[in-house]
Amino acid sequence: MDHLQINRSAWNRLADSGSQFAQTATDSECREPLKTLDSRGWIPGSVAGLNVLCLAGGGGWQSVLYATAGANVTVVDVSESMLRLDQQECRRRGLSVQTVQTSMEDLSMLAEDFFDIVHQPVSTCYVPSLIPVYREIARVLRDDGIYISQHKQPISLQISHRNERDQFVVGLEYFHGGPLPQFADRHYREDGTTEYMHRLEQLLGELCRAGFLIEDFSEPRRADPKADVTHFGYRGRFIPPYLRIKARRRTRQDGERQGNLNSSGIWIPGADR
Repeated sequence: MDHLQINRSAWNRLADSGSQFAQTATDSECREPLKTLDSRGWIPGSVAGLNVLCLAGGGGWQSVLYATAGANVTVVDVSESMLRLDQQECRRRGLSVQTVQTSMEDLSMLAEDFFDIVHQPVSTCYVPSLIPVYREIARVLRDDGIYISQHKQPISLQISHRNERDQFVVGLEYFHGGPLPQFADRHYREDGTTEYMHRLEQLLGELCRAGFLIEDFSEPRRADPKADVTHFGYRGRFIPPYLRIKARRRTRQDGERQGNLNSSGIWIPGADR
C-alpha cells in the first residue's frame, strides 16, 4: 500500500477508537471560538462570511470552531471517519460545513482563488513531498489569503530512543529520505501511520518558493518541568516537537510584475533573482 492508503486506514482506526487526536470541540471552546483556534492573533478579528479551508483538519474540532464563528467552512481529509466526526458534530450543533475526502496533495476539485484562510494542523508529516501541497494551497488561496500551519520539527522525528542516562538520542540522519523507520521513542508519532521528515529548508523554503511570504513563526511549548521522564512533557524540555507558521499568499499581480509566475499562477523558483 502507498502512504495515502496506509494513513487513511490508520486515521480511520484512530477516529473510530476515540483517539485523543479525534476529539470534537467542546461547548466551552465554542464560547470563544477564535481564541480557541488562535492564541497569537493570527486569525482576523472576525471570520464571518469568509471562506475557510480546514486542510487535513477532519475530526470535528477546527470546522466546528470556524463555523461557530460564522465562516463558510470546507474540510478536507483523507480519512472518511475523521470527516464523519465533522458531519455529525456540525449537524448536532446546527452548523453547516462542506466535507471533501481527498489528499492534501490533490485539491483539484476545489476552485482557484476561493479561500480567504487555509488552516492546517500537523499533517504534512504524512506526505513525502511538500511541493504539491504548497502548490495546491497557493492555487486555492486568494491574493493576500492567510495560510496558518503547524508541522513536526525535524529534530523531533530524528529521535530514536532514550539511553540509560535518560538522554535523547538522535538516531536518524538529517538528510534521511523516504518513510521514517520505526523507533523505540514513539512520542509525537501516531500508531500505524507512515511518516516523513521534512527539513527546515523544505518547510520554510518551499513555502516561499510556492509564492508565500512568511509573516510570523512560533514554536509551541510542550515542556513540563514536573513531568516524569517517560512523559512527553519531559521530552518537550529538550526537544521542540512542533513549529507554527503564518504565511500570506503573494498577489499574482506582484508575481506578474516580476515575471516569475507560471501559467497556473505559481511562483517559478529563482525567476525573480
